Amino acid sequence: MTDFPRPILTVDVVVLELRDTGLWLGTIARDSAPFPQMPALPGGYVHVDTDKDTADTARRVIKAKAGLTDIFCEQLGTFSGADRDPRGWSATVVYYALIRGARPKGAGLVWVPAGNPGVLAFDHNELVAAALDRLRAKGSWSNLPAFLLAKTFTLAELRQTYETILGTSLNDSAFRRKMEELDLIEPVIGKKSKSTARPAQIYRLKQGALRAFDRRI
Repeated sequence: MTDFPRPILTVDVVVLELRDTGLWLGTIARDSAPFPQMPALPGGYVHVDTDKDTADTARRVIKAKAGLTDIFCEQLGTFSGADRDPRGWSATVVYYALIRGARPKGAGLVWVPAGNPGVLAFDHNELVAAALDRLRAKGSWSNLPAFLLAKTFTLAELRQTYETILGTSLNDSAFRRKMEELDLIEPVIGKKSKSTARPAQIYRLKQGALRAFDRRI
């Protein structure tokens, strides 16, 4: 049996958080070569003895390096080649993770604007751009943007989240009608928001899983 050279196999995670100023990206300073002290995406090697699959690796990495557990995590794709890592031929399975609502204090990441993160190590700028493209595209025909909110929210917060992801303004009345037609959300009985002068109804997703629509928002 021929012993072929083995590629480097890692998992990297594009961690995104929603703020009033838009989407923010969680980075971590590399503590060793290559690219020491450069900002990079949180990532790591697959632990073949404990990780059931690369999704397991992604969640382990996020928990270990950022202390995050309440996230939506989905595979983006695999990026590979001989030139992306100076240590040798490498492949990384990339996931994007959406933080649901307020981030826990002490999450060990450095946050930068997702659309302008500066120069990142390896090909991580390319990975971030691909994740943002996926989020915009998938957000236009699914409930994906809602996973950047806490599990309960106002209709205005949901609309503003869609506007941030899609990069466009949405008519308030038309958005409300679409939510009703799609049967996407339901009111939390007896719960009102106190963050505005006029209390607003609190909603939640009818289904906790990712759901696709038959038309764009």
